[in-house]
Amino acid sequence: MALITWTASQFATNVAFADDEHKILFDKLNKLYDLATGGAARSAIGSQLDDLISYVVDHFAHEEKEMLAKNYAGYDRHKAEHVALIDICAGLQKKFHAGEAEVDEGVGQLVKGWLESHIPTFDKAYADALNS
Repeated sequence: MALITWTASQFATNVAFADDEHKILFDKLNKLYDLATGGAARSAIGSQLDDLISYVVDHFAHEEKEMLAKNYAGYDRHKAEHVALIDICAGLQKKFHAGEAEVDEGVGQLVKGWLESHIPTFDKAYADALNS
């Protein structure tokens, strides 16, 4: 069962690249969650974790590039949100690969909660600027 489902009412920013990338991000998170909670091999979980984090880094960089190109006033605060999540993810990734942490229900809920807060609050706020 999916951990998080993209719906237009909850997550649409009306910025085409962002909505498309968010849908992919959700799919990658759901795959990681299914592997982690379904008893998959640690190597499979690690591979999916790496793939998800790499995608998130690329997505954030894309958003930030677009915000800078449009001189978006909320850039600094938005970037700080990205940095905070990447720091959490990088720490988890390092600990996971060192055998010091697991990807579990709690990790899935943390990322889900972050997305449910961040996209409606921060990403929807850039729509007018990025679509101008």
